[in-house]
Amino acid sequence: MNEILTVSEYLVKNAETIGEELTKRVVAEAQSMDENINIESYITTKKRNQELISILGAALNKPKNIAEEELAHWINEVRSDEIANFSSFSTHIATTVKSRTIFLEYLNEICLSLHVTSESIVSINSQISYLFDVWMVNKMHVYEDHREQMIIEHQRAINDLSAPIVPIQHGVAVLPLVGSIDYIRVQHLLTYVLPTIPDMDIDFLIIDFSGILTIDEEIAQHIFTIHNVLELLGIHVLFTGIRPNLSMVIVQAGIDFSSFQTFGSVKQAIESINNK
Repeated sequence: MNEILTVSEYLVKNAETIGEELTKRVVAEAQSMDENINIESYITTKKRNQELISILGAALNKPKNIAEEELAHWINEVRSDEIANFSSFSTHIATTVKSRTIFLEYLNEICLSLHVTSESIVSINSQISYLFDVWMVNKMHVYEDHREQMIIEHQRAINDLSAPIVPIQHGVAVLPLVGSIDYIRVQHLLTYVLPTIPDMDIDFLIIDFSGILTIDEEIAQHIFTIHNVLELLGIHVLFTGIRPNLSMVIVQAGIDFSSFQTFGSVKQAIESINNK
């Protein structure tokens, strides 16, 4: 029988035992470096190692592209565990490198016990090393995707906090804009804030610019587009707190102020509403 096939079948058949032994060796190495491993992490790592050994063993007897696809598919299946155990890129790269080194040493022991020739051992090590690299790269993609999603969610949370719609009396609410207004925040307003306004049972919305630090001409046009949309929905929009520097930007953007109700402060806008 082909020696590589022999090793492949052995790894698949004994994946549970090999995975457990590999985990013990990895943990022993970690403990020698004064790293603590909790029971839950140990159990999860052992299970994943057993699955990995089975996949790597089967991969030795498959075309490279098929082996890569199956490995990537498995990583995607266990992505929740990978993300839960993620601490940092450097830590996981170091852990993967250690695991590969320990496994290759263990694999050499297995090959020698099966009387595999040196030539076949070199070939097996080459294939396994390559698949470990594929494993590490795919894990990094999982972490990067998760990190990017977390950044998006955090940014959305920040935008929610920086552009809350605050009811101040029956039929009247204030949308205070704070900080620098950029494209991302404008898109958040248009996508997430604007659609909620018609359901709030308000007749007047005061958009307050007093907390705005900077704004450019393009963004100013988007902001005032909100005015037009809300007016079409029957909600009257009042602008407050537009300082001279913001006025210059708005004028340079070619926005016609004549159709807008503007006030120096939110208080003045409320008084105007109450006097109607």
